[in-house]
Amino acid sequence: MQLIFDGHNDVLLRLWTNMQGGTDPVAEFRDGTDHGHIDAPRARSGGLAGGLCAIYISSGHHAPRKPDLNGHYATPLEAPLERQPSLDIALAMASIAFRLDRAGAWRLCRSTADIRSAFEDRTFAAVLHMEGCEAIDRELQALETFYSAGLRSLGPVWSRNNIFGHGAPFAYPASPDSGPGLTEAGFDLVRACNRLGILLDLSHITEQGFWDVARTTDQPLIATHSNAHALTPVARNLTDRQMDAIRESHGLVGLNYATTMLRSDGQENADTPMSDMVRHVDHMVKRMGIDCVALGSDFDGATIPAGIGDAAGSQQMVAALRAAGYDADALAKICRENWLRVLGKAWHEG
Repeated sequence: MQLIFDGHNDVLLRLWTNMQGGTDPVAEFRDGTDHGHIDAPRARSGGLAGGLCAIYISSGHHAPRKPDLNGHYATPLEAPLERQPSLDIALAMASIAFRLDRAGAWRLCRSTADIRSAFEDRTFAAVLHMEGCEAIDRELQALETFYSAGLRSLGPVWSRNNIFGHGAPFAYPASPDSGPGLTEAGFDLVRACNRLGILLDLSHITEQGFWDVARTTDQPLIATHSNAHALTPVARNLTDRQMDAIRESHGLVGLNYATTMLRSDGQENADTPMSDMVRHVDHMVKRMGIDCVALGSDFDGATIPAGIGDAAGSQQMVAALRAAGYDADALAKICRENWLRVLGKAWHEG
């Protein structure tokens, strides 16, 4: 079994949402559930050894994709969120992460040594990530606080705009060059993340924002959960030119399991073959090299292929890649070692 470190999941959102209805998030994750994609028993079964766990503030009424007769759609961006309610929810999600850590249900990791130690102990290695920085103030005081609490990765925007930049919409077919990039506050955020050692995620930002980060950051360029625009032309996927820049920075792209970002028709349909996942990996490896490709499932945040189902089916992805000719060394890189390399670089580990 190949141990997998995954670049993106929304399990904290699921646990927080269910907690509003009275569910104990520690018991739900530690003991297992039939809801969602990830809990400790299913993760162990599937070799999912850890990942970036997102603090994500939902708009609460995300507009559904409505394809026209040609299968095309353009979902409007959600309205910006107010900071104070976003901060309250972000703190609540962080508190769930801390409770899981104290209960031994997972280990909250702040270094690659922490991650490897969790692997050895067969404990889920959770890294606190923030997907969209609506909870962060313009002066970045909250950023310092969240960093001290364990935040080690963030995406400046989700697919909506905020004070730091502009998000790419959910649209097919569409270019990621869909609007402006970083604001002045966004450039300050990038520089602060460089100083502190917080990974910058480029998965939801516009193409202009991608290039704004590229010319400002001293980190490898990383998209935690994105795929190839050349194969699936949704606005959230990366162009070959963006992938070239990621290769040149020795960065990384995590394969997103969302069917809308895998299928050539851009549709949300769990009846999506594993071959669609393999062809995206093949394209990214050909474009960027084996050292720059990893996994970023979007578990608990997307419709994924039925052939995987949930965290327990994670080895199905490994098996599909093995059948496509990827050897043990290549699989180790894709499954975890490439992630550990870029995390160590972003976190100033040398």
